[in-house]
Amino acid sequence: MTRRLWPWLRTLTALAIMAVLVWRLGTDAFLDGLRLVDGPALLAALGIGLFTTVLSVWRWCLVADRLGLPLAPLTALADYYRSLFLNAALPAGILGDAHRAVVHGRSAGDVGRAARAVVLERTGGQIVLVAAGAIVLIADPSPAAAIVRDVVPDPWVATGVLATVAAVIYLAVRIRRTRAATPRPADQAVERPAEPGRGGWRARIAGTLAASAADVRAGLLARDTWPPVLALSAAVLAGHVTMFVVAARTAGSHAPVGRLLPLILLTLLVMAVPVNVGGWGPREAFAATAFGAVGLGAELGLTTSVVYGVLALVASLPGAVVLLRRGTRPERPVPEPAAEQRVPVPVPRVLALQHGKALGERLDQAVEHALPLASRSQ
Repeated sequence: MTRRLWPWLRTLTALAIMAVLVWRLGTDAFLDGLRLVDGPALLAALGIGLFTTVLSVWRWCLVADRLGLPLAPLTALADYYRSLFLNAALPAGILGDAHRAVVHGRSAGDVGRAARAVVLERTGGQIVLVAAGAIVLIADPSPAAAIVRDVVPDPWVATGVLATVAAVIYLAVRIRRTRAATPRPADQAVERPAEPGRGGWRARIAGTLAASAADVRAGLLARDTWPPVLALSAAVLAGHVTMFVVAARTAGSHAPVGRLLPLILLTLLVMAVPVNVGGWGPREAFAATAFGAVGLGAELGLTTSVVYGVLALVASLPGAVVLLRRGTRPERPVPEPAAEQRVPVPVPRVLALQHGKALGERLDQAVEHALPLASRSQ
């Protein structure tokens, strides 16, 4: 039940945020963000998008190769562009990455490890983003203090809200555990035999954690892996910051880059909150709040965020071309090895492959439904 409701709650939350922004600031900031985008800004978005995407693909190929799942660079570039477009066109902002992991896992024969490669690749970028934000805020904490004072004028109110949220989460967890521990009448009457070939849930969890830890050590923490991953992530972050600066200049901001940098890094961090619609929602709310708190104007912050959203969508448009081209031709089936060459696969990997195939089929259906909407919106 919760899994079915969560996507709708996430989308409704993002729409509610946008509705509150329209109610508080009006529609002029949104319309200005669409009207001010010009040819040079669009060309800059395509160029910066190509720069960041190529470096991100390089990072993905590096991590995947360390996990034993090599990628062809051109195929990886097309898949990455497609994932960027799906992230921008579909709710939540992560469905493109999930689709990219499943497609890679299908071709490599290990969906679970391919998914971990995508997670580790994105984790490297988030580590650099958090570190950069912390360094900037430590160097100059005044922007963060101004934002906190503007967002939370009364610390007692904030404490009460946090305590209420924590209590609700605690009660929900306790109720769920109680229901799970309470035996059902059917379970008491009939003792089900253990399924063959499957161990206990503790063994499966331990196996999954062990495999994940090994992949983290090989794909992210190895001596010959983490330096290039961090360097590529820093270059990608520089590209995102540059695009945000282009958006601010297009929106009419003349503030120095040093003054904009803390706001940009914090806004990029907020974009990771999974309650957005194609990236829209928390980004606009935080940008308006942050720009208003430091004296640049909430309307300017909202307009800058809208311009950035448009530029990010334009930068991902090559992914729409990849999606349309691949959607009009069937995918080649993955050849299976000969019977004498097949190697027994451990049970956890078989289960991961089965779940990955089911996830891939659902994502493919979502992409097919999104294709007509994406083509009409362009």
